[in-house]
Amino acid sequence: MPSQSRAITRSRGVRALVTVVVLAVVGYFFGRSLAQNWDAVRQIDFTVDGWSVVAVVLFALAVPVSGLLWGRMTAELSGTDVQPLEAVRVHCLSWLLKYVPGQVGSAVNKVAWAAGRGLSKTLVLITFVYENAFLLIGSLVPTTLVLLLAGTVDLGTGRAGSTPLLLAFASLIPLLALTNGPVFRFGSNLLARRALHREIPAEYFLRWTQALRYQLLYLLPRVINGAGFVAIAVAMVDVAPSAYLPLACAYIIAGAVGILAVFVPSGLGVRESVLVLLAAAYLPTEQAIVLALVARLYATVADAVVVAVYGILRLTPRKETATS
Repeated sequence: MPSQSRAITRSRGVRALVTVVVLAVVGYFFGRSLAQNWDAVRQIDFTVDGWSVVAVVLFALAVPVSGLLWGRMTAELSGTDVQPLEAVRVHCLSWLLKYVPGQVGSAVNKVAWAAGRGLSKTLVLITFVYENAFLLIGSLVPTTLVLLLAGTVDLGTGRAGSTPLLLAFASLIPLLALTNGPVFRFGSNLLARRALHREIPAEYFLRWTQALRYQLLYLLPRVINGAGFVAIAVAMVDVAPSAYLPLACAYIIAGAVGILAVFVPSGLGVRESVLVLLAAAYLPTEQAIVLALVARLYATVADAVVVAVYGILRLTPRKETATS
């Protein structure tokens, strides 16, 4: 036991060190770029207007929309009636726990909810994996195609923005495997036989038609997020309408890369750096930097809105006992 405790402590120490190093490196280069463009930054209008409110509302709205989709998927696979408000409440708390690196807090919250509802913890963990796979695939595939067609990035060259996209695309191989029923079931059962000494029931996995339907549905919260970023751009800088779609795609991709940076809480700094690289094709660098920082600020304000939604739902009478 003492040796196991030391191993856990050492693992946590390594994780904390990696997090600090990543934050320090990203912060250094991001701060240096901001300092170099400070004179231009000071000329940007930071007035809060209706578009700013729209951006915050859209960022916050994407969370309950994702929660509704997760609840629907959980209900479909478990055969249990998961009330929409209940699903949103659980998902909101998991979203707020994203600041724990590696999505650990988010997953634990949903598994704990499953235990309290009498649902299979394994099934709910599988829905958590599906959810993140759908969100990441939806964040990377259609958006990158848009940016490639727009000429923003070229995966065959060393052009700015290509490297993070190449790394993100490498993650699509295991992500696509997760949405393939037989492949995901095979891999999951390998782990289950070793850890649980049993196989996972086949009904815990989505059929390919279900997976395709949820993949399309999970594009909706990403579209909402992209629209929120465009609202910020419209509020703060002079941006051509033809750049709205590419800028939305740039924000969505940056968010996905931030999620993949598992050692950094909520992709802090990583998302902003990728966003500047991609948005700089349509805006001056100083404007891209400011928009990235303001988007982080508004997203944080939106998280406060999510906290309020969660608090209201916690006070709302629930039917969990009646439906379990």
